[in-house]
Amino acid sequence: MERVLVVSLGSIGRRHLRNLRSLLPEAELAVLRRPGSPATAEGATHVFQDLPSALAFRPDAAIVASPATEHLAVARALVGQAIPVLVEKPFADRIDGLAGLVSEAEAKSVPLFVAYNLRFHPMMQRVRALLTDNAVGRVLTARAEVGQYLPDWRPGQPYREGVSARRELGGGALLELSHELDYIYWLFGRPQRLYAAGGQIGDLGIEVEDAVALTLRFGDGAPIVNVNLDFLQRAVTRQLRIVGTEGTLSGNLMTGELDLYRAADGNWTRETCRLADANQPYLDEVAAFFSAIAGSKSPLLASARQGTDVICLVEAARQSMAGRREVEIDYV
Repeated sequence: MERVLVVSLGSIGRRHLRNLRSLLPEAELAVLRRPGSPATAEGATHVFQDLPSALAFRPDAAIVASPATEHLAVARALVGQAIPVLVEKPFADRIDGLAGLVSEAEAKSVPLFVAYNLRFHPMMQRVRALLTDNAVGRVLTARAEVGQYLPDWRPGQPYREGVSARRELGGGALLELSHELDYIYWLFGRPQRLYAAGGQIGDLGIEVEDAVALTLRFGDGAPIVNVNLDFLQRAVTRQLRIVGTEGTLSGNLMTGELDLYRAADGNWTRETCRLADANQPYLDEVAAFFSAIAGSKSPLLASARQGTDVICLVEAARQSMAGRREVEIDYV
């Protein structure tokens, strides 16, 4: 990998640039920044301020880390030039145009992935392995929860000015906290129907939803999955609980503790799935992206079609909240 482009230098773009410099110390790393931004960037070999110049750089791969509302247009331009792309989550702010982009990438055999890095967390990998091994029997119910007080996310930056709080940049709990929707999808497959309730519940004074509670249904039977997303909890929370016919799994991603109850012996056991370095899933994800470009398939990378399905869940949640009713999920 000799040339890599990073699109945008927000907090996640800066992380990707640092990680790329660590993974590829000899590579030419270019950054596409907004017009008027500084013409230099630490770790970057080149800085461009318009998309045609960035495309003329002819990168071997690109990471799109701009606001979600810009993802589709930038990814389409890159795929049009047969450049492999990793798009930061969420894939886009809405479903319109995604099916065409995915079809084009597939027709041209251009690698296109979405960066849901929680799949690379050791706890999520362990949970998936335990479910594959039928450790809790048939899954009946599950609950996923993530919450963090939005003003604490990026200290020193007015939170109302950030991407998370602004509708025109693709903010809101559904998109910003869609990791949980992705990993539920990754663990259990496509839900068929959902009910969602939420909106501006707290006192943040932002124009997007700050909390959403969803119930996902996978057909007439089990599992039934509840997902809670919010910008409101003062104590950072990220937890998962799965109840099956033969046991229960309970994981806390903040502490790294994963507890398993087996009905056969009536005992709880605990293992630690803690990250030694919070940056490691990001490094592993980019390394998997490069391996995929070289032809090695990764079971952890979120494909463009999977990323599209998550946006279908988001769209269904918006419809449900607006209509105050359960809706069928329309996958494209």
